[in-house]
Amino acid sequence: MLYPELPQYGRITVEDLPKMYMDLVRYSTELKFLLEQRDAVLNNTPATTVYTVTTVTNISRAREGDISYSTSTGKFRGYVSSTGWVNLN
Repeated sequence: MLYPELPQYGRITVEDLPKMYMDLVRYSTELKFLLEQRDAVLNNTPATTVYTVTTVTNISRAREGDISYSTSTGKFRGYVSSTGWVNLN
């Protein structure tokens, strides 16, 4: 289970309302905690990868935004999915 689930309720009476309220408070607190954990992981993940290679052909799975420094040409290159590797300097 990735996210918490709310309990199922049948017929609801006035006496059930305090319990339902506490269930909603627990649910929202747990959901907020799980989402904040996921956000922290994403926020701490580098947006790009910087490679030092002889040629960019040595990089098998480049992703949008990756940067490489080609030691054979002395150039920095950035990867753009629509055009491939482009010189940055």
